[in-house]
Amino acid sequence: MQINPYLSFNGKCAEAFKFYAKVLGGENVVMMTYGESPMAAQTAPEHKDRIMHARLKAGDMMLMGADAPPQFYQPAQGMVVSLSVDAPAEADRIFTALSENGTVKMPIQETFWAQRFGMLIDRFGTPWMVNCEKPDM
Repeated sequence: MQINPYLSFNGKCAEAFKFYAKVLGGENVVMMTYGESPMAAQTAPEHKDRIMHARLKAGDMMLMGADAPPQFYQPAQGMVVSLSVDAPAEADRIFTALSENGTVKMPIQETFWAQRFGMLIDRFGTPWMVNCEKPDM
């Protein structure tokens, strides 16, 4: 079994997933618009370029998402995407990139369990935790 986060956007999915691929060193393996889907004929012309399904592969992680139909979109709440990285410098790099034009909730820093830990909401509204555990944890 595998559990994958599925993020919801309001027209910014393509931009977000291109950004996430760059920051996480991953590859967008699927980026299907509503206009490219079997539902194209039922899609309003102004929504044909919105993303129906995106899938990003980064290491052994899979991140998925879509632009929700406007009447169903709700900002993320009650969840966070947690990244575990092996090196403190990589944690710092990822945190800095994701937090650009976003909101830092807890600056990245050493904690009792982690060499580096921080929390943020990125410019697309996605909440993240970046964690680099101490070797003895």
